[in-house]
Amino acid sequence: MKFKFVIWLSALFAALLVSCKDEVSAKKAAPKPEKPIFDYGFKLNDYNITRDTLKPGDNFGSILEKENIGTLKIHEIVEKIKDSFDIRKIRFGKTYTILRTKDSTKKVRALIYEPDPSEYFVVHFGDSVYAERKKRPVTIKRRTIAAELNGSLSEMLAKEKVNPALATEISQVYAWSIDFFKLQKGDRFAITFKERYINDSIYDGVASLDAAFFEYKGKLIYAFPFKRDSLSTKVEYYDEEGKPLKNMFLKAPLKFINITSRFAKSRFHPVQLTWKAHKGTDYAAPHGTPIMSTAAGVVEKTGYTAGNGNFVKVRHNRTYSTQYLHMSKILVRRGQSVSQGQIIGKVGSTGLATGPHVCYRFWVNNVQVDPLRLRLPNAEPMDKKYRERFLKTIAPLKRELDSVAKVKIATR
Repeated sequence: MKFKFVIWLSALFAALLVSCKDEVSAKKAAPKPEKPIFDYGFKLNDYNITRDTLKPGDNFGSILEKENIGTLKIHEIVEKIKDSFDIRKIRFGKTYTILRTKDSTKKVRALIYEPDPSEYFVVHFGDSVYAERKKRPVTIKRRTIAAELNGSLSEMLAKEKVNPALATEISQVYAWSIDFFKLQKGDRFAITFKERYINDSIYDGVASLDAAFFEYKGKLIYAFPFKRDSLSTKVEYYDEEGKPLKNMFLKAPLKFINITSRFAKSRFHPVQLTWKAHKGTDYAAPHGTPIMSTAAGVVEKTGYTAGNGNFVKVRHNRTYSTQYLHMSKILVRRGQSVSQGQIIGKVGSTGLATGPHVCYRFWVNNVQVDPLRLRLPNAEPMDKKYRERFLKTIAPLKRELDSVAKVKIATR
């Protein structure tokens, strides 16, 4: 009897063990719930999704035709959404997404067009057809970088994974005070700037330049943006003492400069093969490079001569005039007012020139002089009533620049 009880107990235990294993297996086999994915204002799990890129020749109508929507219906849709979504602005290379139902009908419920990462248009196809424009949330983050130059500024920024557009902005801010071709290896710099991130994760470039310094010829040149009041849209840059970085004249008529021949009382002319005075400064650049007026003024002359080629002369005031020679193309006319930095022509090799360059000439009281040896006048100084607020505003920015530079540069 005792033996039978033991057999029964073993069988019961075995049955319970099998039952537990089956239960565990069942639990393991149970599918995990699908993680919900939300975007464009939809739960994407509920739809059949197609993402594609617009190709040359694609348009709003051709996309819908692929979804078996007839021409008449497409026309009705366009009429309903025309005030919210201009379909003529659709461009190839941009992304679009189509959401369809998951049932056998596969009806189109929405078409999403993304002109850029920060915004998108949704065309809804439901009980009513309508379109809406939506913007993705943008986060602004600030950071400061500092280093010693070991290459061009663009190369240094690329190492820090900064949008290359910042290099252009910096060159414009310092256009009156720094020749970036003369920066030396080992010169220090620090830059504080803000960057945009879409959905807190997608990098969308530089939002603003907040502060900077560059070591140039042994001196630290600071730059801080400042608006005179909250309503002003104009931003000017000043150094740490409130002195304007901007001068009346740009340092050169090209953004990035390469001097090939300087102002000289006697120079061997490469075309005429004789020694003669060179009353200008030659800046070599690729054919078609934009030439800027170095200061605001009025175009006094334009034209062509055998020696100068295509040229433009600008009078800035009673004292100063500038001239730009050997242009491939003139983009202004006589009597036209021009602003500082305005494009007035393109680099060429017209006239007596061996290659593409601009010969930049400078007059003071109708006498040609070497602008590189002049102490050119500054722009209008900051009004005293703004100086106290400016110094208070820049104080924490300067501390941050200096402290980050001290740490990062000292450890390199």
